[in-house]
Amino acid sequence: MTELAFREGIMDQIRLREQRFDERAYLFVLASLEHCQGRLTERRHITGPELANACRELALQRFGVMARLVLEHWGVRSTSDIGDIVFTLVDMGLLISQPQDSRDDFFGVFEFPDAFERSYPWSTAHV
Repeated sequence: MTELAFREGIMDQIRLREQRFDERAYLFVLASLEHCQGRLTERRHITGPELANACRELALQRFGVMARLVLEHWGVRSTSDIGDIVFTLVDMGLLISQPQDSRDDFFGVFEFPDAFERSYPWSTAHV
């Protein structure tokens, strides 16, 4: 989905439901979903933890040491926020969930300070 197509009306509808996240956060979660699917031998359902980890991986690839700061600037401060974005996209009909899928699947997958700082390959903050 191109950014332009995403903006035309869809973002306005999303803003009516959820104002916490920047438009780029929604686009990033969709890109992370494609990133995750691209690593698989065949397309399948992606679980909440898989998508949260794909978001972490893609954020580190794209933004390096600034990954956490970029995501937080967009309003994404936890893996639960990723779940809120996903389920907003599901509610809008842009993604499909399985009956067993829940926002709780995204709760506590990882902590942002650990995932983006202490575990960063060049970090000196290893604890």
